[in-house]
Amino acid sequence: MQSASGQPRQLMATLYTSSIMRLSPTEVTLIQAAARDTLAAGSRVTLFGSRIDDSRRGGDIDLLVEWPGPSAATEVVGRRSAFAARLYRLLGERRIDIVMAPAGQPDARPVVDAARREGIELICT
Repeated sequence: MQSASGQPRQLMATLYTSSIMRLSPTEVTLIQAAARDTLAAGSRVTLFGSRIDDSRRGGDIDLLVEWPGPSAATEVVGRRSAFAARLYRLLGERRIDIVMAPAGQPDARPVVDAARREGIELICT
């Protein structure tokens, strides 16, 4: 989503309020730790979907991971698996969807377009 000024919404360390998203400060910190531990430097993790809408209830945690530069498919799959495993260890058995996309590259998948337009950046490693 964009702010009233037209700028993309980004989550700053001091903006952990329920009016922005439905994750606790602890959950955000744990997602950030998992990203730092498992993703390539310069990777961006964006929260999107029902967790950015305070009027909705429940829902899984939808994360878009965008990685910088070219990467082999095996590296992307390995990092996604490591990130998911780390999230499950830190957050417990939760419904977590992780979508991977190369940063700055066009992507025809509607889910990637929606995440890029509406999501809230949690971390850039």
